[in-house]
Order: sequence, then C-alpha cells, then structure tokens
Amino acid sequence: MTLPSPFWSDATTTLYQGDSLRILQALPTASVDAVVTDPPYSSGGMTMSARQAPTSSKYVLTGTKVQRPEFCGDNRDQRSFTLWASLWLAECLRVTRPGGVLLSFIDWRQLPSMTDAVQVGGWIWRGIVPWDKTEGVRPQMGFFRAQCEYVITASNGPMGDQARTRRICMPGCFRESVHSREKLHITGKPVELMKRLLDILPAGSTVLDPFAGSGTTLVAARAMGMHSIGVEMTEEYAAIARDRLAGTATAVASATATAQA
Repeated sequence: MTLPSPFWSDATTTLYQGDSLRILQALPTASVDAVVTDPPYSSGGMTMSARQAPTSSKYVLTGTKVQRPEFCGDNRDQRSFTLWASLWLAECLRVTRPGGVLLSFIDWRQLPSMTDAVQVGGWIWRGIVPWDKTEGVRPQMGFFRAQCEYVITASNGPMGDQARTRRICMPGCFRESVHSREKLHITGKPVELMKRLLDILPAGSTVLDPFAGSGTTLVAARAMGMHSIGVEMTEEYAAIARDRLAGTATAVASATATAQA
C-alpha cells in the first residue's frame, strides 16, 4: 500500500488527512519510537441512540460560547469499538520500534474495552495514568464529579534501554486544566499536558498520533525537539492542525533567527 501525499509537512512534522487505519497500513515497519494519541471514545451517552448523536451534543457543555467542528468515528457500540481499536493498535505495534511505548487517552466508560484492545493488538499493558482535569469540569449533583480521563500505557515488548538509562521517573498522575483559548477541538487536550507526557521520550524521538485532531500532540512534539507523524480523518480539523503547525514553524524559525542575530 502506498502512502498518500501529506496534507502538510516540513522538516520535522508530517500530517496526513484520511482514514487512520489505511494510512497506518502504509507506514514502514518499526519507523516510530512512540504512539501518543487520543482516539474517538464512542462513549458519549448511555444508550446506542445517544451514541449516534452529533459529537457537539455529547461532549460540549450547554452554554459553551465557541463551537468546534463535529468529528468522525465516534458512534461505535462496545463490541465494534473494541474490534476497531484492536485493529489500529495492531498496526501501531507494527509501526513502533521494539521497546517503544503507547500512550492512549480514554474515559471511564471505555477503559475496560480499550485495555482489552491494547492487549489483543499485541502490546504489553503497563498500567493507567489518571489525568485530573481539575474541579471546574462536569459536576454531577449528588454524585462524584467526572473530572478524570485516563492514559493507558503500554510497550512493544520489553521496555528499551532508554527506560533504564535516562534516569527519569515519570509522575503517576497529571493535574492540568483545560483552557478554552487553546481548546481547538471538541475533546482537545492541553498542550502542556502533552508536553509532560512526551517527557518519557528523549529529544529527537519520532512520535505517531493516528488521531491527530487539531494537532496538539504534533505541536507539543515540535516544542520538545521531536519528529512527529499525524493522521486526521476530519478535514476541518486537519486544516486547523495544519494552520497551527505552520504558525509554530514560523514562530520557531523567527526565534532561532533572533537568537542567532
């Protein structure tokens, strides 16, 4: 299978627009150091009919002032989600070098299905890292606030030598607020959170995000001195990611020129 032309690229970053599974199948074996991603959860709503609703009605709180485009692939039931996730996770395993890591976001509803899919896909499941979104999110009167999502951690076989030689001990929980000014996707994650997660990798690593959304993982990877490959199906979000990456590339070039002057 042949890779399509990139939607956008420069010396460190390549962004494809299209179906992630098809593009993953065309990527070379053992070509990335890590997969860091935030796939569609297909979890908004307690019934199948609720899951078929537009993503903006499932994940956006009433009264939100800034509306973002809908995104694709968020209407699977439990079994089809698990099957679909195991397929792309198996391709990600093939593309990841031995000893490489997987960091994938998920919520409480799909946590059991996703950890099953990770193992079906061939990864060694290492655990979960909670992301505390702080107290300002999703209150539930008379019950617990839904303020956490989770990062599933896994590896392609035994952890590589870098895990032992870098002498770094990562936190077991991250607390990071979502700021509306940088939330360019309905379910977007903070850039600072992504940078903190990428600390597990040495500079110069290549990171793959098969569900790039508005490009936050790619922007964070650039800031951390890493190469990255992203795939996004929804064209509107691919365009947002492209514009963000083009903007950060200009800013980095300007800062470098100023420093060298």
